[in-house]
Amino acid sequence: MKFPFKRLVRKQRQRSQPIVHLRFRNGNFEIMGLNVWHSYWRDPYHLLLTVPWTGFVLLICIFYIAINTLFAIAYFLGGDCIANARPGSFLDVFFFSVQTLASIGYGAMYPKTNYANMIVTIEAIIGVMGIAVMTGLAFARFSRPTARVIFSRVAVIVPHEGVPTLIFRSANQRRNLILEAQMRVYLMRDEITAEGQFMRRIFDLKLLRQQTPGFALSWSVMHVIDESSPLYGMTSESLSQTNSLLMISLTGIDETVAQVVHARHCYNANNIVWNSRFVDILHHASDGHRYIDYEHFHDVLPLE
Repeated sequence: MKFPFKRLVRKQRQRSQPIVHLRFRNGNFEIMGLNVWHSYWRDPYHLLLTVPWTGFVLLICIFYIAINTLFAIAYFLGGDCIANARPGSFLDVFFFSVQTLASIGYGAMYPKTNYANMIVTIEAIIGVMGIAVMTGLAFARFSRPTARVIFSRVAVIVPHEGVPTLIFRSANQRRNLILEAQMRVYLMRDEITAEGQFMRRIFDLKLLRQQTPGFALSWSVMHVIDESSPLYGMTSESLSQTNSLLMISLTGIDETVAQVVHARHCYNANNIVWNSRFVDILHHASDGHRYIDYEHFHDVLPLE
C-alpha cells in the first residue's frame, strides 16, 4: 500500500513543477506564458489583476449572477418564506436575493420565517465581504502606476569621441517628470564555460550617464565599447551566433502620482545597426528657442 501512495505523491510533485518552454523567435528570447493573464488560473487574485477589463467585468457579472442564483435556490427550497413573493416564482426570490445582497431593501418583499432570516443573514455577510473585495480589486487595477516611455526601434553602434559606442534613445510620452530616473542595460548571451558547460550569462553595461534628476523629454543612452565592455570585439555575426540580447530597464518616480514607475525594452542582434547615427531631433527655431521633432525619433542615417 506504500508504493501507490509514493507514486501518487511523485505525480503531484511533477504536476506542481510544469515545464517552462523557452525559444528564440526573430532574434528575441521568449519565455512561453510570461505575463499571459490566463496562465494565472491557479492564482485568482493575480488573475483578476491581469485579466483585461472586459474579462474582469464579465467575471464579476458571472459571479454576481451565480451567487444570487444560489441564494435564490435556497429561498425557493424554503417554500413560502418570503412575504409578498409569488408562490413558486423563482424570479421573485432571485430579485429578492439581489436586493438583499446589495443592501437595497425596498420593503415590498421581506423574510417571514426563521429559515429565511438565517439565509438573509448569511447573504448579508457575503454581500458586505463581496463588495469590499470587488472594490479593492477595482482600486488595485486603477491605481497601478504605469509609464508611457518609448524606446527607439533600433540601437546603433557608432564612433563617439573616437570610441565605438552603443547608443539608443528613449522618450517620455506623458509630458510630465519622472524623477530620479535610472537606466540600466544588461547584455545576455550564450556562452560555453571552460568546463564545457552551456550557460546564459548576464553582463551589466556601464553607461556614460545612468541617472537623471528629471526625465521629461528624450534621453540618449550611451555605452562606451572599450576593453572592459562585454561588447568589445563582438560583431554583428557574433551577436547573432550567441543569441545576444540587450535588456533595458528604466525606473523612476512619477511626479504626478508620486509612485515608482518602470519600463523595459529589448534589442536583439537584428535591432542593432552598425556604423549609423540617429537623425537629430533637437532643432533651433527662428525665434531663438528650441524644439524637439519626434517624427524622426526612430530614424537613422549611415555614416558617410
